[in-house]
Amino acid sequence: MFKIKIIESGRNERMSPMNPPIQKKILEYMLKYIDEGVHVIDNEGRTILYNNAMAELEGMAESDVVGKPLLEVFPSLDENSSTLLKVLKTEKELYNHLQTYLNNRNLEITTINTTIPIYFNENKIGAMEIAKNITKIKNLSEQIITLQSQLVNHEKQETNKKRFTFDSIIGQNTLFKQAVEYAKKASASSSSVLIYGETGTGKELVAQSIHHASNRCYKPFIAQNCAALPETLLEGILFGTVKGGFTGAIDRPGLFEQANGGTLFLDELNSMGLLLQSKLLRVLQEGTVRRLGGLRDIPIDVRIIGSTNEEPYEAVEQGSLRRDLFYRINVISVSLPPLRERMDDIKILSQWFIEKYNKKLHKKVEKIDNAVFEAFEKYKWPGNVRELENTIEGTMNIIENESILEKGHLPHPVSAKLFALPYQNHYRIHKNLTNTLNEIEKDLIEKVMKTCHGNISKAASELGIKRQTLQHKIKKFQIRVR
Repeated sequence: MFKIKIIESGRNERMSPMNPPIQKKILEYMLKYIDEGVHVIDNEGRTILYNNAMAELEGMAESDVVGKPLLEVFPSLDENSSTLLKVLKTEKELYNHLQTYLNNRNLEITTINTTIPIYFNENKIGAMEIAKNITKIKNLSEQIITLQSQLVNHEKQETNKKRFTFDSIIGQNTLFKQAVEYAKKASASSSSVLIYGETGTGKELVAQSIHHASNRCYKPFIAQNCAALPETLLEGILFGTVKGGFTGAIDRPGLFEQANGGTLFLDELNSMGLLLQSKLLRVLQEGTVRRLGGLRDIPIDVRIIGSTNEEPYEAVEQGSLRRDLFYRINVISVSLPPLRERMDDIKILSQWFIEKYNKKLHKKVEKIDNAVFEAFEKYKWPGNVRELENTIEGTMNIIENESILEKGHLPHPVSAKLFALPYQNHYRIHKNLTNTLNEIEKDLIEKVMKTCHGNISKAASELGIKRQTLQHKIKKFQIRVR
């Protein structure tokens, strides 16, 4: 169990390079300027420390809180609902605990708290809370749930709604066509599907296509990005909440209930917290969902399509994806190749986007200049099809009456990116050939890692080596990964 312990060190100067007054001053500055709110109470429940971030979070002044009993300042709390008082009483720490409460100005606040007891010479002297303000995120998440619920009801009434199907998928590349054909076969069953693909490869497009080609096509399709919200909020969104389950909770169905009979697409599943992954596994195994704070198991019939933006087996090995959840959801596996591995689709995709934005932007572009096409085919497209589409859309916003998209129409940042000169450097012999080659290798790895924004899997693919080999070289050359 983690506790804060303060121990007197006496006058042994060698134990500390700074004298107590300087240490105290440094601590005061740290607490004053860190981004997280810090609130400390003594054994009587009176506030003894309240930093600027906490004051700003709760919309109160330090003088409103320090020296006063906690329940006097926050009348909506009691000994059971206050995380500080609970930890003070039980001496058990709380991590990432969701709390909604009112301050003395009747302002509702939602925080994620880590609260721990404080000890001095083995005696408990109080409790400390570190809080992150998620009030805005909570309000937005509730709006998302409401809007998604309205959307589901709207879709039930609307039969001619535009949607993605396999006819919406563009591409003639062999690897890509194989992945799409496999996805089509997956639509014939209700087994779970795991789609792997880098950002921008069209994972949700494929997921929607599977749903709309299945016998669940007349039921809801709901998508949720697992990286978009903190785990504590995502849990309520997925499973729903029960009034009284926690402070501020209301009766609300989660996405599993809203998607009943249909499909729930969980994008970037590898970004979901491991504890929540274990609860998701229980839902998949038992076919029931229990609302947050509730006691009743609700039967559901939902097909799960998950996706990851990193190689699933690597995600399992790295610990970002639970092994048992992976084996449970990876019944049918679909792997979408990145655009750099289907460069023969550049022309057909580009022409399709031109036609799309001709209609949308009222343009008359007929084709793309050969020089631009050549640049398109040499560029690696780290953002994949989404980046290609954004590049064409942005350029067509600039074109006026011309019929050919040329280099001069490209915005400067795009042009500089597409027409950049090949990487060049001039090396000199450093002691011997081995040292020189090491210098070149280190320099190239650093350059590719920067281009790939620190993504080791992408960099390894760019360099044409295994991920483990790249990790070994990064360690060997002491390369800083950002």
